[in-house]
Amino acid sequence: MHFSILRIEATRNTPVSFKGEFYIRIGSYKKRLDEFPERERKIWNIEKQLVFENEFAKENVFEEEVLTLIDYPSFFELLKLPLPDSRTAILERLIQERIIVKNSKGYNVRNIGALLFAKDIEMFDLIARKAIRVVFYDGNNRIKTKKEQLGKKGYAIGFEGLIKYLEDQLPSNEIIDKALRKKVTLYPILALRELVANAIIHQDFSIKGSSPMVEIFDNRIEITNPGKPLIDPLRFVDHNPESRNEILARFMRRVNICEERGSGIDKVVFECEFNQLPAPEIIVGDNYTRVILFSHKGLKNMDKQDKVRACYLHACLKYVSGEYMTNQSLRERFGIEEHNYSIASRIISDTKDAKLIKDYDPDNKSRTYAKYVPYWL
Repeated sequence: MHFSILRIEATRNTPVSFKGEFYIRIGSYKKRLDEFPERERKIWNIEKQLVFENEFAKENVFEEEVLTLIDYPSFFELLKLPLPDSRTAILERLIQERIIVKNSKGYNVRNIGALLFAKDIEMFDLIARKAIRVVFYDGNNRIKTKKEQLGKKGYAIGFEGLIKYLEDQLPSNEIIDKALRKKVTLYPILALRELVANAIIHQDFSIKGSSPMVEIFDNRIEITNPGKPLIDPLRFVDHNPESRNEILARFMRRVNICEERGSGIDKVVFECEFNQLPAPEIIVGDNYTRVILFSHKGLKNMDKQDKVRACYLHACLKYVSGEYMTNQSLRERFGIEEHNYSIASRIISDTKDAKLIKDYDPDNKSRTYAKYVPYWL
């Protein structure tokens, strides 16, 4: 005899439908949802009450299984806590930190615990598709893949390993500094670190079958996360941070993967300027946010959009540093020689025409001493 079991997940923020009709179970009977408007209203509003991190990735597991699923030694190490000498004390601490919840049949593992501290994220069916993917391509497009790596560990315990893997795999140069030879990657690792952390923290977990992704091409790196940002991308540098996953963000701060204040994009822009790289580009799609880091490109090879974007972000970075952009500061950013100040002037003019910057003092008629600020001031 053969039989099949079909598992239908509980409804969350939309009712269950079949052939275009919505249904609900009342007692032991299946009823049309439109016959019970009060129940329908509760279903549509339930999303507001759900916090993804607090939902359960696995339910009714025994003590031994909890300690098999969760990398508890790394948990205590990352949080700088002494490792208890008994199983009971370990479980109590995991309960206290809301990683697991005790029930009458054993323990439930919260999504936050699995996402951050899973030994193998694929052991949790409901979040297995949230593992970080790293893809290396041959060339500047997605036609030919050289290799692909799918993360296995939870975000917190696997983060440093992921960054080290990227650093080892990315192209680099050897330079001699004070008679010592050292390896320098073509992309600033600090910028890459900040962008990967942001992709993890700000992803929209309600989007199914999608996860943070790092894609490496010959001429750029793209870091993508599911979901649109909560704030205008043009305000990423100066705006107070907003996260749809505050519990996740709080844990990531505690283990020093990100900082309390929203300085991540500031660091990315600074690192790109310091390393004379094009400004990062932020793209918002229907259900994703993507940040692109470009490899070195000389000013002559930059198009107008590249220059305008860099000028605007330079003005933002100067302002949040308590300074103002000038022709001189922009020349230094692009490596333009002083006698070619007119090149910087042209870039400033184009950025003003794009309404991304404006004069700090509109009454000042001298271009020599002119200062510029972002449009939003």
